[in-house]
Amino acid sequence: MVKHYDFLILGGGAAAFAAATVASELGLKTVMINDGLPLGGTCVNVGCVPSKYLLELGFDHVYSGRKRFEAITPSQGGLDFDKAIAGKDTVVSWLRQRNYHNVIEGFEDVDFIKGLGSFVSPTEVSVNHKIIAADKILIATGSTTRVPAIEGLDRVAYLTNQEALGLEALPEKLLVVGAGPLGLEFAQMFAHFGSKVTLFANHDRVLPHHEPEVGQAMGRYLSDEGIEIHTNVNTQKVEQTGAQKAVTATSDGQQTTQHFDQVLIATGIKPNNDLNLEAAGITTNKKGFIQTDGCLKTDADNIWAAGDVVGKMALETVAAKEGSLAARNALQGRTPTINYEHIPHAVFTYPAVASVGLTEDEEMERFNACACRTVPLDIVPKALAVNDTRGLVKMVVHPQTSVVLGVHLVAPHAAEMIHEAVVAVRMGMTVDDLIDTVHVFPTYSEGIKMAAQAFRRDISKMSCCVE
Repeated sequence: MVKHYDFLILGGGAAAFAAATVASELGLKTVMINDGLPLGGTCVNVGCVPSKYLLELGFDHVYSGRKRFEAITPSQGGLDFDKAIAGKDTVVSWLRQRNYHNVIEGFEDVDFIKGLGSFVSPTEVSVNHKIIAADKILIATGSTTRVPAIEGLDRVAYLTNQEALGLEALPEKLLVVGAGPLGLEFAQMFAHFGSKVTLFANHDRVLPHHEPEVGQAMGRYLSDEGIEIHTNVNTQKVEQTGAQKAVTATSDGQQTTQHFDQVLIATGIKPNNDLNLEAAGITTNKKGFIQTDGCLKTDADNIWAAGDVVGKMALETVAAKEGSLAARNALQGRTPTINYEHIPHAVFTYPAVASVGLTEDEEMERFNACACRTVPLDIVPKALAVNDTRGLVKMVVHPQTSVVLGVHLVAPHAAEMIHEAVVAVRMGMTVDDLIDTVHVFPTYSEGIKMAAQAFRRDISKMSCCVE
């Protein structure tokens, strides 16, 4: 017998829960089917939550032992790696229970089925040898690590972020392959724990999709902390040699082989799309991400998709926004879309990186002109006062109207600072609007105001609080 629902959700992460919340509010009979990561998906289990716990732990361990002020004699405490992992597991377990298990149990109209769902038709899904039918369906199955085609990699025990977060022993020598946000966060995390970390970037800088000034600055800061960064690297071969991995790579025409205790692959994501999509008439792009229109509807009239599986922006907040939007579009016949240029993203290193809106290159492509200013943090009074001037603020504005189109930060609290910039970009504010906004003194956030002032005056000749 086929069981029928109003709404069927494939997945159990941020997009799926956002959609289930909408369906529950509407009182619709809904089923969530999930057989991937535990409830909560990537973010709470193997992404945002555990990595930020361990990053913060590493910051406390390292920076408490560094001499930032002459008046303080630093002392470096020890780090118990087993306790670090156990503490992370406790936080993850608590949040998973409170924010996901308890939530879904509180939905009166939402059933949960643990199992691998696969399409039988555009309106039917097979799970645990049973057929479930639904009027509307949402695919929110997330993503996993994209593993590059490196000779021998499939024959060694390499790490992804999932395995790295559950290691039983701290590697003495760690190679991180990939220099995007994930690669940088894990490289700094393990360097702070005490590993000798080497990072391979296949571009000419780390964070290649960020502004050049951002990537160049972060490369310097991480190198200063002892992380060995190699750029323009082609990783060719990995093989097991005793207890270590021998990694052969070419950089700038020079081939070398180095040995590491562990190799962490941080080279992007691939969608979890093994769902027999053909049976539902759903197409994917060349990378396997599900094709949707601006309203997140697939080629099938009754099926929507959201989150990492559509490949727009692999962020928990975006997945939740897409899941909610897709559910309302599917269940209420709405047609709103998302402007991804208004969505901020961050790298939780120290100093951190955060961005929103257009880059300089994107502005050049759009307007064939650029109006940009970059302010180093060493002219921001707060940075000078606390003796940590690592960072910058870059602002991109419309070349004719001075409307703020993009802001890019490197700063100790960049992920907290960026929201002023998000509001400015989303609301179409100009640099004069930012200049006219009184800020608290002294704060790092004044750097955003100073970047705006740089379009109107020489900020190198300015007292602390010039309006």
